[in-house]
Amino acid sequence: MLRKTKKIHIIGIGGIGMSGIAAILLKQGFTITGSDMRLNENCQFLLQKGAKITEGHDSALITKDLDVVVISSAIKNDNPEVETAKHLNIPVIKRAEMLSELMRMRFGIGVAGTHGKTTTTSMIGHILNYAKLSPTIIVGGIVKNIGANSQIGQSDYIVVEADEYDRTFLSLNPILAGITNIELEHMDCYKDLKEVKEAFVEYANSVPFFGLVAVCLEDENINDILPKITKKIATYGFSRQANLRAENIKSHKASTNFDLYFHNKFLGEIQTNLVGQHNVLNTLLAILLSLELDIEFDTIKKALQEFSGVKRRLEKIGTAQNILIFDDYAHHPTEIKTTLKGVRNTTSGRIVALFQPHLYSRTEQFAKDFGKSFMDADIVMIAPIYAAREQKIKGVSNALISDAAISHNHQGVYKIDNNQEITKTALSILRPNDILITFGAGDIYQYGREILSKLEQSELTSK
Repeated sequence: MLRKTKKIHIIGIGGIGMSGIAAILLKQGFTITGSDMRLNENCQFLLQKGAKITEGHDSALITKDLDVVVISSAIKNDNPEVETAKHLNIPVIKRAEMLSELMRMRFGIGVAGTHGKTTTTSMIGHILNYAKLSPTIIVGGIVKNIGANSQIGQSDYIVVEADEYDRTFLSLNPILAGITNIELEHMDCYKDLKEVKEAFVEYANSVPFFGLVAVCLEDENINDILPKITKKIATYGFSRQANLRAENIKSHKASTNFDLYFHNKFLGEIQTNLVGQHNVLNTLLAILLSLELDIEFDTIKKALQEFSGVKRRLEKIGTAQNILIFDDYAHHPTEIKTTLKGVRNTTSGRIVALFQPHLYSRTEQFAKDFGKSFMDADIVMIAPIYAAREQKIKGVSNALISDAAISHNHQGVYKIDNNQEITKTALSILRPNDILITFGAGDIYQYGREILSKLEQSELTSK
């Protein structure tokens, strides 16, 4: 049983999902050790909270007194720490199993989907906090309102981001399950879109008979699987067929307003500090599950007005020389296209995108789609690929994306050949009244900060 466990070692502890679980376990009194290839900001936070973390992987870190070793999906079986743990007969489990244990005996609320699950999960957690329900929250991003990617609450409620990568969400069995959208992604785990849909059906049907599955009617792939979901369903979207719908959407530079209808009854106007129709849909899912928890509408409305968003989800970095800089975690063509469309609806000025492709495999799979995703940006700069956990694939580089964008008649494409040229290239392009958005799941956000710093210190080099 989990309560008999004292010492836990986490391999890949710096990941955004793993670090959130580690923080929860630390607060619950467990002794936490861990390792990662790089001591990032998440590791530094955990070190301050009492974890012992080593840079790099070393078999010597695995000692006989460990009760369990937890690994992320990115950790392979030939990892020296994994091999040593198995040799010593120490249980090795994946993150999903540990997350499942944390959800056990609690009222679980899980948000799944290819896009939008981090923002939606964070929003639900914030609403429950505002309603003084004190939930436990585990999410794949830093929620600005709590300043962390996790929170240990005092109630039985637990709100988690249910990740489909490696089918990890199938271990969770939430009571309330949300699905934002379904798209082909994680080709290292799924053979095709059919397999992805099948996994989401299994996730939806994992809720108990008294539970609920909330789904978006605007998503074609969700509509395809609806007949296969056997549990109670509630729907949201823009259609009059949706149980909860938004109408009269008004977009502003840093906020959105819309009218809310529940079962065709007008509830009131909603104001959020998010932009884009995709975030309207995310907000609808958060509202729908909150209403299912019998939270008063007025409480939900006020909570949403105070929701500050999630770091790296169209996060404002700063302004210098009348250039506004945002950072966004988007690393899939649909996410990029959706974010740019949302920003385009708020401005008639130039939008400059700086994109760092994430993973060689994703670049190879989606290069053509990436090329088409930047049409709402006046300028797009394509940085070198961020490899993360992968080895280089022969013939795969950022040129695949820049060439694809040019072939679709994009008039402002710049391919950057090395990371040392990123900031210099951006400064040569930017001019007053531009909006710069850095995109990617790697370390591109650091370049956005560097560009801002340079702008604050010196004149533009563009002409």
